[in-house]
Amino acid sequence: MRAGLLDGMSTAQHLDTVLLLCSREFPAEHGRWDGGFCGPGYHMAELAVSDGFGDGDCSQVLEAREQYEAECAALSERLTKRWGPAQPVSLYSLLHRSLGHGEEIPEPWHMLSTRVQDAELWRTGERWVVLGGSPWSEESPFQLLAAVTDVDPP
Repeated sequence: MRAGLLDGMSTAQHLDTVLLLCSREFPAEHGRWDGGFCGPGYHMAELAVSDGFGDGDCSQVLEAREQYEAECAALSERLTKRWGPAQPVSLYSLLHRSLGHGEEIPEPWHMLSTRVQDAELWRTGERWVVLGGSPWSEESPFQLLAAVTDVDPP
């Protein structure tokens, strides 16, 4: 596996997807599109999602983790060049507030908190760009997610 590629897509293609999401109008209803989810005030792209690791091969899991971390870092670098330093944020508290206390967390923040632990945020005018790429547990697939939203982080 090459560290710069996931599912055949390059960092440049991931950046193009993020920029496309930034330019799109938000839909009136929640839904799914070929690359992710959308709804009032947000678009979320599943830039890459790993296959399962059925045989539990630790070296395969480690290689996948390194690949996803490298791709997330490469895309983060490109976004930082465009919009300045990111604001790192842990999404754990959102998940805890939702599951542990029944608080309603707005989308896309709730969906993001169920998929990744940590994210980086950039403010782009009236919108937030969110990048996340760490799984909740070793059993969870690795994901590289990007969201564009006008919903402020809760």
